[in-house]
Amino acid sequence: MAGRRYDPERRQRIIDAAIRVVGRGGIAGLTHRSVAREADVPLGSTTYHFTTLDELMVAALRQANEGFAKVIASRGGLEDPRTDLAAELAALTGEWLGGERTGVELEYELYLAALRRPALRPVAAEWCEDLAALLSRRTDPVTARGLVALMDGICLQVLLTGTPYDEGYAREMLGRLLPGEDGSRTGTSGVFRTGT
Repeated sequence: MAGRRYDPERRQRIIDAAIRVVGRGGIAGLTHRSVAREADVPLGSTTYHFTTLDELMVAALRQANEGFAKVIASRGGLEDPRTDLAAELAALTGEWLGGERTGVELEYELYLAALRRPALRPVAAEWCEDLAALLSRRTDPVTARGLVALMDGICLQVLLTGTPYDEGYAREMLGRLLPGEDGSRTGTSGVFRTGT
């Protein structure tokens, strides 16, 4: 009888399988059994690594959140104080929505599952908090939270209505939240300045 094979990647394969299961059939299709089948691992492996489905969903949501963080890091524009913040955020949102659509939909499905599953709430909040903290380096914390809320709302509208993402509209709306150099809000003039 052969000994058990050491499989250090099994936990990650289970998370990836959970993401695929939710991507195909939504949260309702997520069970330890469906994930084990998708990952091609024994059922006991899924329950060993994730005692509850909430634990598995937390891991999947955390991984999905990392996808947006990678888009931010790859662009690097949020760190540069010379970058037009409204334009950068609009482009960033467009790049994220223009990527692998199933992944974006999956992230929002897991994000919204937090309404009914309290264990997911801290992880769902991490995305908002992390982005707001990053934006607070460029503007005040209240405006940063408003920018995140607006981006979130625009993304949800695009996903729920199936309308194409309008980067110009997003840039305009995000710009309206940013204070100008004289303390006023930027308007529809097409000039968007960031606070420091």
